[in-house]
Amino acid sequence: MRNLFPVLFFLLLLFSETTFSQGNPRRDASASSEQSEGSNQLEIIRADSLVGAQGFQRLYGDVKMKNQSTLINCDSAHFYRAQNVAKLYGRVFIENLEDSVTTRSAYADYNGNTKLAKLRTNVVMTNGETSLYTDYLDFDRAANVAVYFNEGKVVDTTNVLTSVKGRYEVNLERITFNEEVILVNPDYTMKTNHLVYMTIPKTAETKGLTNLIAEDGTTLDAQRGSFYHTQTKQFRFFEGVVDTENSRVKADELIYRELDAYYEGKGRVAVLNKEREVEIFGDVGNYWEDRGYSRVYGNALVRKYFEKDTLFMISDTLISQDKEGDSLRFLKAFRSINLIKSDLSGIADSLVYNYADSSIQLFNDPVIWNQRNQISADSMVFYLVNEELERAIMKEKVFSVMTDTLANFNQMKGRKMTAFFGEGEIRQLFIEGNGESLYYALEGDTLNQGINRTLSATIRLNFQDGAVRRVNYGVKPDGRFIPIQDTDEKSTRLEGFQWREEEKPRMEDILAWRKVDEIDLDQKNLFDIPNVRLRMPTEEEMEKSLEKSVSSELKSRLKKAPTKIKGANDQRQEKF
Repeated sequence: MRNLFPVLFFLLLLFSETTFSQGNPRRDASASSEQSEGSNQLEIIRADSLVGAQGFQRLYGDVKMKNQSTLINCDSAHFYRAQNVAKLYGRVFIENLEDSVTTRSAYADYNGNTKLAKLRTNVVMTNGETSLYTDYLDFDRAANVAVYFNEGKVVDTTNVLTSVKGRYEVNLERITFNEEVILVNPDYTMKTNHLVYMTIPKTAETKGLTNLIAEDGTTLDAQRGSFYHTQTKQFRFFEGVVDTENSRVKADELIYRELDAYYEGKGRVAVLNKEREVEIFGDVGNYWEDRGYSRVYGNALVRKYFEKDTLFMISDTLISQDKEGDSLRFLKAFRSINLIKSDLSGIADSLVYNYADSSIQLFNDPVIWNQRNQISADSMVFYLVNEELERAIMKEKVFSVMTDTLANFNQMKGRKMTAFFGEGEIRQLFIEGNGESLYYALEGDTLNQGINRTLSATIRLNFQDGAVRRVNYGVKPDGRFIPIQDTDEKSTRLEGFQWREEEKPRMEDILAWRKVDEIDLDQKNLFDIPNVRLRMPTEEEMEKSLEKSVSSELKSRLKKAPTKIKGANDQRQEKF
């Protein structure tokens, strides 16, 4: 008996330790069911085996736990009952009975009190058609907010988004991406450093520098962020530039409806037609790419680029139609027209530039200045050949004024006048219909001799260095010479004479009308930074990662098959 007592005492201690370590499975289930409603306590639903250790319990094989409406599955777990915390190992799967959100990982810490799950390695979070992939995810189930902080990828039916950091607010269907953000879909790739993506209705909003490249090579860049509806394909860019094969569009606020090929710009608008080398500026602009039709208004400015020169023109409103294949391709300008070229300047109420024949038509009291010549009429048409002014046709109330070396006003008028130019200067004028001329006869270009006044059905004048060198009249001209001493103000002016030099536009007028903010084509672009894409691990890689995450001690205990819960192998669906 004396030898039996120590043995019985040892068995009693062993039984007590086993009871503490494993507990009574059915009693735990009963106790947990009483606590389940309104309690944050983690509950053990089942495991193939359970081993006690100081301060925590070890659960092995097909582990299932519960925290209110949250269900937890894994290969093994360390359960710290007093702290209500579990460390989960191997094929971790967490789901909630109240929504469709699930998470998977190789390892996780789960706090039953705060409902915070810290998932690590091969993490996959799924919510309907949206999945998030990362290796570091903290998921607050109480607030339904997940945060990753060491690269992650979000995939839905339309887009793939990657970034260094991210915050997924499940209840709001909102994901905020930060640092090296890349959005990819079948039509384009976007890069930025801050993006807010709404999974419903699939909108993306960025802040700061944003760069985009479309499938067709179109680029869209914004300095102050953007907004994009991925399903309706509507963009809104701030300080944005859209660059296509044939055009470049810029504005403080730029709206692009991709399905309609329509652009709308507000504030510092610029539209460049690359083929025509025409650039239009204004306060507000609209552009229909398929039609090649644009409209710009509000202190509008045109720059037409030639090989050796640039034509500047300002007006209130500009309209351009330049669709390839159309017979009518033009640029129209309305109200307050001022134009300047190195060899030409002019004013008018309205203007049409015809792309087909490089002609410029001016209407409603136009005036043109070339060298020392001023020409006015009811309407004018100028023709450019090889980017040089070749000829001009003026109709109705045509009046030409030319100054000579003594600042005299030589004058011609008629119903129609045709001017021929060479190297930027008038070489010949041909007047038809009720022609009248008045020009000064000079001696050695330094002394006035008198005035020749002539009436003729037609008059042809030839010029050299801006001065009249020869005059030819039609049949039966009526002319007279007035000696200089017999002239008075009336005899020195043809009826309708006006010298309008003060109205001649200058570059100062162009610059005062609109200050152009040139597009900086060398601005920072995120596509210049090498693109590092996250890759989804294969099933084989996940299995290897899982094997590495299981400690050698844990493997050893699994092989030794510790004391098992009764019925765990025979009735795997039986609950504790």
